[in-house]
Amino acid sequence: MRRPKIGLALGSGGARGFAHLGVIKVLSDEGVPVDLLAGSSMGALVGCFYAAGHDLNRLYQISAKFKRKYYLDFTVPKMGFIAGNRVKELIRVFTHGKRLEDLSIPVSVVATDLMTGEKVIFTKGPIAEAVRASISIPGIFVPEKYDGKLLIDGGVVDRLPVSVVREMGADIVIAVDVSNVKRNTEITTIYDVIMQSIDIMQMELVANRVIASDVILRPKVEMYSSKAFTNIGEIIRKGEEEARRNIDKIHELIRNWKESQDE
Repeated sequence: MRRPKIGLALGSGGARGFAHLGVIKVLSDEGVPVDLLAGSSMGALVGCFYAAGHDLNRLYQISAKFKRKYYLDFTVPKMGFIAGNRVKELIRVFTHGKRLEDLSIPVSVVATDLMTGEKVIFTKGPIAEAVRASISIPGIFVPEKYDGKLLIDGGVVDRLPVSVVREMGADIVIAVDVSNVKRNTEITTIYDVIMQSIDIMQMELVANRVIASDVILRPKVEMYSSKAFTNIGEIIRKGEEEARRNIDKIHELIRNWKESQDE
């Protein structure tokens, strides 16, 4: 009996995106395979790190040690405050210099073409360049120049890339949305202004778009800042909790799909 191909759509959300790891861990523990992945921004980063073959416990350890200082390389502001070379090298190291087509699970990385406003989907090529493009928060990171394009954060056009993973061939799509805004957060810098504005804009995008996933997980991470990498352990646990809350539904979807194939 053929089992369904299960696709995971991992949304953008800055530091809140570490909740994706908790979701993946519970799916793995529960014997739910992930056959296909699509990610925007932080979802792309987590997805590629996982598909590069890292053990989940190892990813938990890496995440716990993650600090903003590891990727901040400030530049004279012209198109962004952060040059992005340091984070690109970090991605390259943790994905072993692989290309997307080398990954154990097919992964699509979503970015935005700043010149045309079109969605750019990476399915092959260097992981470091694709993910660096996908996490390029406008105004914060200098856009990634690639293949004659100027690329920025995938969340600008597709915060939760359900349609992307569906087009990859997924029979069942599990979407993970970490887009809720931290309300009444302290706004003191231009960085805060940009991040909060993007969070609000993208939350509205998700709210007003029909999410065509089979199940949507929304870890309760709205109390955490998208920019502060300080409560990563708690954020991961929120992902675990949300996945456990929905695991019976996911198993039921898989059973129903198999039964429909037998009819």
